[in-house]
Amino acid sequence: MINTEAFANRLQKVIDFYGETASSFAEKIGVQRSSISHILSGRNKPSLEFVLKILASYPEVELYWLLNGKGEFPSAKKSGELKTEQPPTVSAQEKIQMDLKKDKTIERIIIFYSDGSFRNFQN
Repeated sequence: MINTEAFANRLQKVIDFYGETASSFAEKIGVQRSSISHILSGRNKPSLEFVLKILASYPEVELYWLLNGKGEFPSAKKSGELKTEQPPTVSAQEKIQMDLKKDKTIERIIIFYSDGSFRNFQN
């Protein structure tokens, strides 16, 4: 069972960490502003859908930390991954093609970014 008050404190910590207001946070994760207000006040408990929207929008937030306070925030592992992530280059694509069986070729690679944008690499 989730401790609603502790969850609300961790949610407020996430909102403060990103410099968001309750309204802007609600908009970014795709929920109504009242949902944030009700959870922060302890009136409502968070739904699974609500938690998943936070995790999808803010990859540095870890599930176990958000739900029960175990772990760390921001996640050092995920933060490091985000900083070093680079789009693939043509040489990386060529290397992948060499590793595949000769009867298979890559037609296209699409990379989706967390901001909704994407890059399309077509052979």
